[in-house]
Amino acid sequence: MLAALLVVAVPAARPETFAQDASSAIDVRVPPVDLVRLADTPPVRAALDAIRSSEARTIEDQIRLCEIPAPPFKETARAQAYVAAFRAAGLKNVRIDATGNVVGERPGQSVRPHLVLSAHLDTVFPEGTNVTVTRAGSIVRGPGIADNCRGLAVLLAVARALDTAGLDTTGTITFVGTVGEEGLGDLRGVRALFAGPLAARVDRFVAVDGSGHGVTNVGVGSRRYRVTFRGPGGHSYDNFGRANPAHALGRAVALLADIQVPAQPRTTFSVGRVGGGASVNAIPADAWMEVDLRSLDPAALEALDSGFRQAVERALVLENARWKQNGRVSVSVDRVGDRPAGRTEESSVVVQVAMASGRALGLASRLKEGSTDANLPMKLNVPAITVGAGGSAAGVHSLQETFDTTDSWRGSQRILLLAIALSR
Repeated sequence: MLAALLVVAVPAARPETFAQDASSAIDVRVPPVDLVRLADTPPVRAALDAIRSSEARTIEDQIRLCEIPAPPFKETARAQAYVAAFRAAGLKNVRIDATGNVVGERPGQSVRPHLVLSAHLDTVFPEGTNVTVTRAGSIVRGPGIADNCRGLAVLLAVARALDTAGLDTTGTITFVGTVGEEGLGDLRGVRALFAGPLAARVDRFVAVDGSGHGVTNVGVGSRRYRVTFRGPGGHSYDNFGRANPAHALGRAVALLADIQVPAQPRTTFSVGRVGGGASVNAIPADAWMEVDLRSLDPAALEALDSGFRQAVERALVLENARWKQNGRVSVSVDRVGDRPAGRTEESSVVVQVAMASGRALGLASRLKEGSTDANLPMKLNVPAITVGAGGSAAGVHSLQETFDTTDSWRGSQRILLLAIALSR
């Protein structure tokens, strides 16, 4: 999930060097590296050439993986295919962990610095969605083809290119296909990674998500709720006068819609799903909605959360006051998602190298904000970013999602160079 906003413009290309990442005590000292010069060294050039020459295969992987359904909480079939692809790409100790993440390792000359390169397996589309991919010229079309089948395919391309070029990195790279990034998954895959033994060994984290060449270094925090109003229900005619859960829900939606939020820091809300009831001629026994609250700023998110809860309670009071004959409505508010806000500073090595790797390859990159797997490591003070996987996309999260493969190999090259530089 990579909805984002431009916050910083990037200067013209220039040689750059980078030393220790000052943003986190867990990052390790690295020797200065000139990204332009690094890209021109024979082993790295061989890997970059391998990426370009194999882009057709990368796109084939993208399509193949996308035609394996991976609805929320049911990513198993795609994960099993990804395990086989990781092994074929030469990764070691490939496995599916207890949460469902696919993990593979490419050992370096030493264990540090340790880079985690990830892409999420799941899509927003429910079970039963037709996931057939079609192709017309440079355009491939299908649910999830950009978000995030592209990211999954690029991880495979990077692993294969490193293997083809016989390139030894100084540090270790762990490749991960995560579960639970979309919808109500609540980042459960990346949460599991950082709750396990791997957490103490991660120096940098890069999520590859979506298209383009942007760099997301600001994590938008979000809270997600399921609100359920309940009542006795009854016949729409015979029992008219009873408090109605659907009416209470409507009042809550209207009150929420009237909340004023600040433009800066950007703060948003949305009612994403509603449901309930059994028949058009029955007072429903329940009515529910799912709500998404977001902000760049934890304090602003907290204030919005408070306003949302007040709107729900006020709706309950109004509905019960309106219908006094019999039957009252109650409400439950259940938090079903909580993504922490976070930030990796522009001065961080991981951000600087991400921007410079694009410039070294003649790509224009921009710093952005978004809500991705990187939110969690950002919150934990692990230098973390999310980067686009090249190409361009339209209609993301819709059944008409498309990916334009024109020069998409350039994004694959950029992520390869970034991975090499961050594992030095």
